[in-house]
Amino acid sequence: MRIEISGRGLEITDAIRSYADTKCQKLLKFFDGVQEIEVVLDQERRDHHEEFTAEIIVTVVKHEPFIAKAMGKDVYASIDLASDKATRQITDYKKKLRDHH
Repeated sequence: MRIEISGRGLEITDAIRSYADTKCQKLLKFFDGVQEIEVVLDQERRDHHEEFTAEIIVTVVKHEPFIAKAMGKDVYASIDLASDKATRQITDYKKKLRDHH
């Protein structure tokens, strides 16, 4: 299982990398079929304020990748929101699989 963290217009510090990695590790406990998690962090400057975007792409077996995207004024808050969205997508998929069989 691989977790890849990258940034666009934003330097990925050790603290940000560690935080994103911890959040992504939590996704693994919801579904065993996770193959890869990619986190893309982006920073944009608009009208004298910064906005951060976190995109988490979760690749699982026998399904197209789950993509969770969130925006916020803080990079950590955007990671939290995207992680919550990815968690919901994965748990919904797991329920669907369990109910189907």
